[in-house]
Amino acid sequence: ISLTHSLLHWTMLRVRCLRGGSRAAEAAHLMGAMLGRAVTGWVQKASQSTSSAAAAQPQRAVEEEHVTEPIKQECPVCSYNEWDPLEEVIVGRAENAHVPPFSVEVKTNTYEKDWSFYNKYGGQSFPEDHLKKAVAEIEEMCNILRQEGVVVRRPEPVDWSMEYKTPDFTSSGMYAAMPRDILMVVGNEIIEAPMAWRARFFEYRAYRPLIKEYFRKGAKWTTAPKPTMANDLYDQNYAMHTVEDRHKLVAQGKFVTTEHEPCFDAADFIRAGRDLFVQRSQVTNYMGIEWMRRHLAPDYKVHIISFKDPNPMHIDATFNIIGPGLVLSNPVRPCNQVDMFKKAGWTIVKPPAPLIPDDHPLWMSSKWLSMNVLMLDEKRVMVDANENSMHKMFESLGIKSIKVNIRHANSLGGGFHCWTTDVRRRGTLQSYFN
Repeated sequence: ISLTHSLLHWTMLRVRCLRGGSRAAEAAHLMGAMLGRAVTGWVQKASQSTSSAAAAQPQRAVEEEHVTEPIKQECPVCSYNEWDPLEEVIVGRAENAHVPPFSVEVKTNTYEKDWSFYNKYGGQSFPEDHLKKAVAEIEEMCNILRQEGVVVRRPEPVDWSMEYKTPDFTSSGMYAAMPRDILMVVGNEIIEAPMAWRARFFEYRAYRPLIKEYFRKGAKWTTAPKPTMANDLYDQNYAMHTVEDRHKLVAQGKFVTTEHEPCFDAADFIRAGRDLFVQRSQVTNYMGIEWMRRHLAPDYKVHIISFKDPNPMHIDATFNIIGPGLVLSNPVRPCNQVDMFKKAGWTIVKPPAPLIPDDHPLWMSSKWLSMNVLMLDEKRVMVDANENSMHKMFESLGIKSIKVNIRHANSLGGGFHCWTTDVRRRGTLQSYFN
């Protein structure tokens, strides 16, 4: 039809050309061009018709998604430590948060006083009223970060109630509340942690749109090997012991996660330029640490440190680096390698006892979330508005407290450091540890 239509126009133009007149040459030129385009288009369509429609569709999809080189601009991802001036951050979501099913690895990291809660709500939403308050608190936290000049990004809302099944296990999801657990930025690279809880197997999906955006703008993107989370990854009898017995097992270097395959949560690492510090915990095994060590070598060194912690899971409420050679060290979970830091000239600060009331629910963490702070730069820190003792401690260090109340959000398992992953801090790669 298109070819016939074009030939009709060619005939009309030919008449104009034969009649002469001031536009005869222009008409002749246009006539040739139109005929050429019509014939070329007809040949191309005829050629395409020889391929099946099914084969053509994937080709279009590849063309749409094709990425050759990053957009020519400054990479939006760059962070080397925990204290350089913060410019962009990912803040988690409390929306749709669900209590994880009460499986062996979850039970290991909870206390007997909370087991009735998990037995009642496991696989279901967190209590509605509490969750609404947590959502409001995090929204206010985001507003304050923006007021402090920080760009705030958020993961996608996800329905975490959906049950999923792999060849090795069945579970439902949890949340995308704690970006620090799953994402680590080292330089201009985003590293996705493999995680160790089955309820968090698909947590990465909430962050993929953001990560793809950063990748297209020049960031490196690495996903650590995803564990199968088969039964062999866990000591199935571990949670059967009493809490006291499990504490003794930790003291012997025995954890619920085995060395069957690599696993780690990003929150078991803390960064200080060319040096990263990590603990072996209930969610991070030696295989996972070794994978990170080899991946980051030779530009970065990964140091294993340990603590007198009866149930280690995530390092940032135990050992939180807040400045060059300056670290908050939990006084009830002292570092076994503290002399190593003192010899390197580091200042060890012991934060005051937390002021969280005994009756406040902390279903996944301890009161020491009080020291789980977020540095906006070397002289500004985001800290719980209720922790007056912490405010005074930071004042004595010459650091201004940005006070925010996230007490209900704390119940979901994290403080300010946990609820965030810094995407960009203004600074350069340096060495702070010898």
